[in-house]
Amino acid sequence: MKLLENTFRHVNIALVNELAMFAGDLGVDIWSAIDAASSKPFGYMRFTPGPGVGGHCLPIDPSYLSWRVRRQSGHPFRFVELANDVNEHMPDYVVTRVTALLNRYGRPVNGTRILLLGLAYKAGTSDWRESPSVIVAERLTALGAIVRAADPYVSPAPTTAPPCELVEYGPTALADCDLAIVLVDHPEFDASTIGAHAPLVLDTKGGMRGSAFTGEVL
Repeated sequence: MKLLENTFRHVNIALVNELAMFAGDLGVDIWSAIDAASSKPFGYMRFTPGPGVGGHCLPIDPSYLSWRVRRQSGHPFRFVELANDVNEHMPDYVVTRVTALLNRYGRPVNGTRILLLGLAYKAGTSDWRESPSVIVAERLTALGAIVRAADPYVSPAPTTAPPCELVEYGPTALADCDLAIVLVDHPEFDASTIGAHAPLVLDTKGGMRGSAFTGEVL
């Protein structure tokens, strides 16, 4: 039952992620559309876009189900395979948005100091297994960015080394970067603090909406 539940969530997250990628080209604010849909009192479950999926269940269970279907029936589980493709490429889409945002301000990715807000795979947890934040960090580092991460839930000395330096979250870390990327909606990541101290922000979780800041929301 849990396998099917995780597959359902995975597919729906992929749908809203793909909608988010094309909403801007259509002149649609995806977050406002989701808010409007959420006002329906029945028959609706809210899913929101983000940098991808992670953890030890959500990215793995649907792939296992797809493998079992193909092995036992000989047919592809096309919805699940498409969802996998969309969600797995969301970190690359985030990096594309980072590049475009920096270009608008006349900056290359190479040499830019980037602070990732959140390394865990979801809010309120220290677990960063399969986290999309890790992939974003690796992609940006490969492009020459100076990447650091702030996550109040992740230990600065975990058993497995994180993909970038961990720093303490706060005004100092925010002011010391050229771009802050909100990747996890931890409750400690206060929108007003981020907006007041980070010179440029890319928000992939929608928490900065309604706050004053320089940058954009995914």
